[in-house]
Amino acid sequence: MAVAADVVRLLAVVSVVAGTWRSGVVGAALFLLVLGGCVLPLALRLPAGLDAAYCATLLFAAWAAQLDWYVAIPGLDVVVHAVATGLIAVVATVALARWGAVVAPTGRARVGVAVVVVGIGAVASVLWELGEWAGHTFLDDRIQVGYSDTLGDLAAGVAGSVIAAALATRSLDLDAAGES
Repeated sequence: MAVAADVVRLLAVVSVVAGTWRSGVVGAALFLLVLGGCVLPLALRLPAGLDAAYCATLLFAAWAAQLDWYVAIPGLDVVVHAVATGLIAVVATVALARWGAVVAPTGRARVGVAVVVVGIGAVASVLWELGEWAGHTFLDDRIQVGYSDTLGDLAAGVAGSVIAAALATRSLDLDAAGES
């Protein structure tokens, strides 16, 4: 699984070049952001499965935007918001735990970590939507925004974070560095 995550990171590097060639500065910025996100799991020593899922989801989400799959495939936007936000919230929670900002849970304290994951996911959803609005307003009016889209994306992000919190608090060791 560690090899899979490294392959996705390599694809993220290639995507910076391809995205820049395809969409100029906007594509370059998008894929540099993805590449930065894909390097974070290395520093956190995430478990290989989480690393691969997180990086692949970020890269898929970016290419789906670049290739207009969100317009072509109904509901894809909502699914990606749920999955990506849930994974981002778990990775952020692991980062906070590894940096000593969140205490790794035992027993009933896992509920507190679940609340942190959902809270981070909710905030990430809001920031994502602000980013979409700013991108639409200042960079490229093809970025889909609107009241229904925004509310659906926010709901999907929170729902994805709830599911991710339930899974993460059962299986993820926040103290130990993951095996690569």
